[in-house]
Amino acid sequence: MRNLLRIIIAYHFQILFVILEVISIFLLLNQNDFQKARFLNITHNITGRVYKKINNTTAYLTLKKINYRLAEENTKLKNILERTYRSDEIFFFGESDSLHHQHYFYTSAKVINQTVNKQHNFLTLNKGSNVGIRPEMGVVSRDGVIGIVVSVSKQFSTVISLLNLDFRVSAKLAKNNYFGSLHWDGKDYRKVKLDEIPYHIDVNKGDTVVTSGYSSIFPEGIIIGTVCTSEVKGGNFYEIEVDLSIDFKSLVYIEVISNLQREEQIELEELSND
Repeated sequence: MRNLLRIIIAYHFQILFVILEVISIFLLLNQNDFQKARFLNITHNITGRVYKKINNTTAYLTLKKINYRLAEENTKLKNILERTYRSDEIFFFGESDSLHHQHYFYTSAKVINQTVNKQHNFLTLNKGSNVGIRPEMGVVSRDGVIGIVVSVSKQFSTVISLLNLDFRVSAKLAKNNYFGSLHWDGKDYRKVKLDEIPYHIDVNKGDTVVTSGYSSIFPEGIIIGTVCTSEVKGGNFYEIEVDLSIDFKSLVYIEVISNLQREEQIELEELSND
C-alpha cells in the first residue's frame, strides 16, 4: 500500500493529466455527434486491422492442417481407386469372372528436410517403418517422380532423390512407348537426361516422358517431364534433355508407393535369370 501511495505521489501530475484527458474525451464524444462518429470510425479501423491480422494468422495455421488432411484424404482415395479399378479378367468355359487385386498401396508423408544443390541429394520424410515404409519403395508427388526410399527408422525415412548422380529410372516417351534410362547430370535441378532412345524414332520438343513400369518400384505412366531438346551426336541414340514437371524446391507433401506384388515379381525374375 505504501509503495502504491509513493507512486501516486511521485506521478500525481501525470495521473491527473490522464484522468482529465479521459474525462475530456468522454464529454467531447457525448456532446458532439460528429466527433463521436469520427472516434468510433478510427477505433473500428484499428480493431478491424487487429482482427484481420489475427484472422490471417489463424487462417495460415489452419491452412497447414487442412493441407495435411487433404494429402491424407487424397492418398486414401488413391488406394480406394487401386482396389476398385485394377482387375484381372479370368475366362473359363465361356464364363468370365473379375478378380480385383490391389497392385500398389500409397502412404502420404511430408518432406521435412532435403537438398537440391549437391551432386548426391537426399530427402527426409516424417514417416517410417511404423506405417509400413521400407527401403526400395518409390516416392512420388502429384507432379511426378521424386526418388526411392533407401533407409528407414521407426518414425523417419531417407530418400535418394532423382537429383542424385547414382539414381536411374526406366522411362519412356508416352506417345510411342519407346523407353530408355533417365538420370540427372548434376547440373540443373530442373532438368534430367533420357538415354538409349533410338535415333530413327520421331522425338519432338514437348513430348511427355513418363515411367515405363519396367521395374518393381514405380507404376507405369507416372509423369516425369517433357522433352526440352533432342539431338543425335554420333551413334544410334538421341541425347534428350527433359524439363522436370516437379519443382524440387517446393516439395511438401508426397506419397510413398508400396508394390504389393513386388516379392512375387522379384522371385520369378530371379528364377528366370538362374
